[in-house]
Amino acid sequence: MRHTTAYLPIGDTNDKSPEQTFFFMMNSLLYSRMESGYPSNNEFFDEDVNVYLANLLTSVVYPQYKDKAAKYIMPYDIYLFDNVRLIQNPRTKYEIYKTNADYLLLALGIFDNPKQRRPNSTPYLNLSTRGYIGRTKAYYKFAQSYSYEVFRKNTAIADVLGKLAVGLERYIDVLSTMRIDYLNIVKKISGGELFHLVKTVQDIDIEKTKSSLYDEFLDALSEYKKKGTKKSRKCLEESVAKLKSIDPSFDFKI
Repeated sequence: MRHTTAYLPIGDTNDKSPEQTFFFMMNSLLYSRMESGYPSNNEFFDEDVNVYLANLLTSVVYPQYKDKAAKYIMPYDIYLFDNVRLIQNPRTKYEIYKTNADYLLLALGIFDNPKQRRPNSTPYLNLSTRGYIGRTKAYYKFAQSYSYEVFRKNTAIADVLGKLAVGLERYIDVLSTMRIDYLNIVKKISGGELFHLVKTVQDIDIEKTKSSLYDEFLDALSEYKKKGTKKSRKCLEESVAKLKSIDPSFDFKI
């Protein structure tokens, strides 16, 4: 059963303590996990992943995150790998891989647009969704690896990054549920899709009308055969005319 959450303004730039935003994100995330069929700790302990995702979603609301992430995010892996190869500091490498993995996770789960393109743009060098999922897993794995160099031991964040890499598809499904049911981010329907949707509805209406008119015709025909009166003939003629107007292939002569 869907849990209804009332409208709540979040991300006020004057809000210095975003606890309310975090509570909303965590609450929505937990309900989304149950609704998508991936409750917490179902296959392994992952309450720590909940905390990580809720913090990530909270941070995205505020401009500080965007300012920090902008310098690390790179749309093509070849640029990212070339950039990382020139960097000596493992902490910076860790930040680059983690930030890009987080960015792709949100693009896949929340925004359903990992290609970062407008719907009508030309798809040059676009990966499939599966390709973006594989790239995100790899980034999380690299981030986990560099975290060992940075912190010199296994840490809670390293565990979370590993769990995200292993179970990425389930977390994307959870965020997709959250996108629609709690964040109300709905994909805009294109003009072509709208045309086909309207045409489908019209076709259904036409078939229903045609079925009703055929029933009316059969009743009028039966009545005319029984009585043969002018009135019954007129009813039959009107029924035939209606059917021909909606189905030109229909042919009947009295």
